[in-house]
Amino acid sequence: MPDSGAILVTGATGNLGPHALTHLLATGRRVRALVLPGDPRADRVPAGVEVVHGDLARPETVEPALVDVDGVLLMWPFFTLRVDTVPAVLDLISEHARRIAFVSSIGVHIGLEARDNNCHSYLESMIEKTDLEWTFLQTTGFASNARGLAEQIRGDGVVRFPYGAAARSSVHEGDVAEVAARALTTPGHAGARYVTTGPETLTQAQQVAIIGEVIGRELRWEDVPASVAREQMIAQGWPPSYADGALDYFAQLVQESELVTTAVHDVLGRPPRTFREWAVENADAFR
Repeated sequence: MPDSGAILVTGATGNLGPHALTHLLATGRRVRALVLPGDPRADRVPAGVEVVHGDLARPETVEPALVDVDGVLLMWPFFTLRVDTVPAVLDLISEHARRIAFVSSIGVHIGLEARDNNCHSYLESMIEKTDLEWTFLQTTGFASNARGLAEQIRGDGVVRFPYGAAARSSVHEGDVAEVAARALTTPGHAGARYVTTGPETLTQAQQVAIIGEVIGRELRWEDVPASVAREQMIAQGWPPSYADGALDYFAQLVQESELVTTAVHDVLGRPPRTFREWAVENADAFR
């Protein structure tokens, strides 16, 4: 008997959420978006998606969104929300849904994250304790993280950040979303840990150069001390432990390039999109 329940997407208005909603709609399933009350990005939810207002920080507000739900795409906003309510949220999901896809991090795969750091590894361990059919998407950095450089690029065209030689296999967030949609709507993905990456490694400086080529400007990378960037990241809202972890990881990637996998191709039957393709799609953000 085919699945008939709805699919719920948390983080529905972020970088990945709208892609996931679009892919899920294309399957013909009923799709629901959990949106914070007053979210200024609510217009990113595509037509045809049911919007339910709720907040993972208040599990009682999430339960109405789970009525008649078969699967959940879970993204936890670690930057803005502690994990205190994770057990309650997972209990509610387990009461209603059968499948869950969780957007995790390559940091778990390579052992960079400890389970006691209250981040992706902790969430994975908690989900594993449920009866849900789970799939973990252990992603490298989203290509959309480059949007954090947009202000500098639109300014004098010099990107000032540490570790320009760090080689990343950034993944198009739309590819991660499509893998998640496939995991939630087709059989064969229960218990899978998909390490989702882009098709190639590029240094951070090379990514900036590609953006320059796409928008027709010569851009330049200028390394600055990690301590300077740390202060700026914390001022922008990064928890100190996250800033430290990210900068330490970038330092590692100067010595050894980030992993490249075939996970996107294995699930979708096509290669992942390149960073250049992402830059073309998002060029207006840098002009």
